[in-house]
Amino acid sequence: MNIDPTTSNKAWPLLARALIIATAMATGCSCQQIPTTLQGPFTPVTRRLDPSLRRGSDDLPMTDPRLRKNVTGDIPEQIALAVASPRSMWVSWVTGDAKVGSNVTALDPSTVASEVWCGKRSGNYTIKAKGVSVAYSQLYPFEGLLNYTSGIIHHVKVEGLEPGTKYYYKCGDSSIQVMSEELFFETVPLPSRDVYPRRVGVLGDLGLTGNTSTTIRHLIQNDPSVVLMVGDLSYANQYLTTGGKGASCFSCAFPDAPIRETYQPRWDGWGRFLQPLISRVPMMVIEGNHEIESQAAGVTFKSYQTRFAVPSEESGSNSNFYYSFDAGGIHFLMLGAYVDYNRTGAQFRWLKKDLEKVDRSVSPWLIAAWHAPWYNSYSSHYQEFECMRQEMEEILHEYGVDIVFSGHVHAYERMNRVYNYTLDPCGPVYITVGDGGNIEQVDIDHADDPGKCPSPGDNIPEFGGVCHLNFSSGSAKGNFCWTQQPEWSAFRESSFGHGILEVLNSTYALWTWHRNQDTYNRNSQGDQIYIVRQPELCLNTSNNSGNNGSRFVSATNIGPQVPKFSELVSICSFSVLKIVLHGT
Repeated sequence: MNIDPTTSNKAWPLLARALIIATAMATGCSCQQIPTTLQGPFTPVTRRLDPSLRRGSDDLPMTDPRLRKNVTGDIPEQIALAVASPRSMWVSWVTGDAKVGSNVTALDPSTVASEVWCGKRSGNYTIKAKGVSVAYSQLYPFEGLLNYTSGIIHHVKVEGLEPGTKYYYKCGDSSIQVMSEELFFETVPLPSRDVYPRRVGVLGDLGLTGNTSTTIRHLIQNDPSVVLMVGDLSYANQYLTTGGKGASCFSCAFPDAPIRETYQPRWDGWGRFLQPLISRVPMMVIEGNHEIESQAAGVTFKSYQTRFAVPSEESGSNSNFYYSFDAGGIHFLMLGAYVDYNRTGAQFRWLKKDLEKVDRSVSPWLIAAWHAPWYNSYSSHYQEFECMRQEMEEILHEYGVDIVFSGHVHAYERMNRVYNYTLDPCGPVYITVGDGGNIEQVDIDHADDPGKCPSPGDNIPEFGGVCHLNFSSGSAKGNFCWTQQPEWSAFRESSFGHGILEVLNSTYALWTWHRNQDTYNRNSQGDQIYIVRQPELCLNTSNNSGNNGSRFVSATNIGPQVPKFSELVSICSFSVLKIVLHGT
């Protein structure tokens, strides 16, 4: 379907509605109403934990078939993908056997090569790439604690690919005839205001429990084209010390422990468990507090730094703790909450340079993600990363970030557009999705519940300073906590689940949060809303100065974007609206 872009702006709402209704009638589906952010700010809504549900589930045992090693020798396992650029893809995997014991010797990475064969037709591999291999150790020189050394971890960047194209690949070492079975992936599209990833899956605080299994099963059914993992991945540091049952306070439950031991084989089980998904869909990770994993000599983040390839060099950050990447008309910012975020630090300097490079005429959507949320009305982690907010919020608002994803809090919460604790139509939509299914159970207490307001001495971050504050305006003025759900909190629910973002065009994106307890199908939405950009209102061309001639897009160059109307959007499903928008 081709729609004349010269059609009068006043006619677009009526035309869009007519097309949607006609398509609905033709496809025979019953319509449902999905709100848009243009209708906001919304009256805050709370959906409390269903009392018939448990707050969590136990860890999956290492004997679970999905966690056990099912290959021998140097055959690749734990195969994973990550976007390097629209023309390149990182392929990572593990070979050999990890070791656990009081005295362990690391494997020699030079004994096995790192190769990827790749091509656009099955069995016809026209691209062959080589990469690097590494191994790491997790050491605990304390009586009763065991050391670990990993298998050989391989990372290969496959370059010279075509954007938005399906490729078949194998990985391994052809010289000793240990190549994987054939797998496939699809590269992300080039930056363009007219092309977007099909679906972006969003996960946080995943772990490896029964709830994790449900989350991943549902996500695979949703068929994402890229996945954002916003920190706290395997919960390896919880497994031994909590006996698979979880502990709300490690220092309280284990006061005599010299160090928080982390059971590294859990990482191997996690990689095997996720391989069916992330060997064909790139997963973009950012660190959380459970990746700190302190060991001897003050070493931290060793597993996270070694196991995951991210586009750090490609984005100019040269750090696995923060980076950026493009996927069609979306520029993603993956920021680090557990490294220096001060305005005088390396991350902030990189962030400013990265934002200055973004051309909003080809990358209309600017989406950020980091682990610990700035806006959070739950008692857990309340105002924990207030220092980070005070350092970074202004620049993200200045450059018009549209959506922010975080985890850390084990529940779901979506905010009204907000900036500096004030409702702002040009502020980002902050969304907390720390409800992937981890062992620590779902959070149920809100800071505004009677008797549940944390003290200013609670919720001390594992990195950075403490900047807890009393509110200076609104109904909470002078207080540390609100006495009712804050006006910037639009919807919150204590449930496990995952999210899907479907960007339709340069101004409309459909966000859907799916609860684990629902019978999974396309109509099982725990929360659903159209997030609507308003560049003509929020990207002020008067701020377009200096050498960055394309930081902001002039409203005159935006053009009408269907469906752009402020009342409820009445549709059958995303697929119906996609037919209206694109004719496909």
